[in-house]
Amino acid sequence: MSAYILGVDVGTTSVKAVLLETGSKAVVAGHALPTSSDIIDDSGIKAKEQHTGRIIDTLNRCISVLPADKLKHVSSIGLSGQMHGVLFWKAKGGCDWSKRDFFTAGDTSQLITWQDGRCSSDFLSVSSSTRLTSQCSHRVWLLQQYSVLNISTSAQLTFAMPADFKPPNSPQPASSISYFPYFKDSYLAVAASLNGGNVLATFVEMLTAWMKELGAELSDSCVYEKMIRSALNQETTDLRVSPTILGERHNPLCLGQVNNISPTNLSLGHLTRAMCRGVLDNITSMMPAERLQQAGVSRIVGTGSAIAHNQVLRQEVEKAFPQPVVYGQNADSAVGVAMVLCDLL
Repeated sequence: MSAYILGVDVGTTSVKAVLLETGSKAVVAGHALPTSSDIIDDSGIKAKEQHTGRIIDTLNRCISVLPADKLKHVSSIGLSGQMHGVLFWKAKGGCDWSKRDFFTAGDTSQLITWQDGRCSSDFLSVSSSTRLTSQCSHRVWLLQQYSVLNISTSAQLTFAMPADFKPPNSPQPASSISYFPYFKDSYLAVAASLNGGNVLATFVEMLTAWMKELGAELSDSCVYEKMIRSALNQETTDLRVSPTILGERHNPLCLGQVNNISPTNLSLGHLTRAMCRGVLDNITSMMPAERLQQAGVSRIVGTGSAIAHNQVLRQEVEKAFPQPVVYGQNADSAVGVAMVLCDLL
């Protein structure tokens, strides 16, 4: 009888669950659903919170879709999640298992996500030395000659350091690159940007809000589709967008900018193309392509929902790196964490 590993990724905008057959390392089933858990904040205090109960409900629904006969033979569970956040719960009351087959959220706070902007810049300058991230460490079981670029809600670019590498003895809060422990006493070099697919999502939200004020309404998905189509017809642009609307950990006060505006480059195609290029310009400014070449990186593996669903972004990825770019099949975090567990068993 085959044994399976359940891989779960509780992301910023969606939950994914997969079943990995341990012998073949093949994904035999999987499901993903949006959490639709964002709590709208109109107070202007830059709060970013999510409804805990909706996240747990989405997790339960994802797992319930997987084949019941295979779930009975799950030997291990791997869990990956969105970047750091804050959730409070009462001891022994955080979840309710009274329904046996699944649990529900109990006495908890809402989830304060990594996108929350209520901290002051003074606080961030002190706390930036305690950066917590690296979805990429679960994305792909890395080979030395590969670098992984993940663009989902946020963005990360990472590669494996040599076996004898030792990180600095003290934090370097002004550095755009952090070093995270990996397996077998190795380390990953990680450039972790706060700005990725959320930049485009914010632009979509802005457009739909403007249209609503003007008496016209389109769904977010329809607006996004039209943006991508327009940008595909606009292969180049001289418009420059710095998309750091959330700042960056190493430079929290560096916010977004739009430059080189002219009467001829304000179309939807120009703006969308410039934003996609800006996301790549930002992550490669944090970890330049030359740094990857010096490390012996010969190939870029592109993963993440924003890359998977945005052809314009893929075009800009391929322009940004001299190395060939391949796109990971089944390389999301749910699969990655299941693969890691499989290798450790």
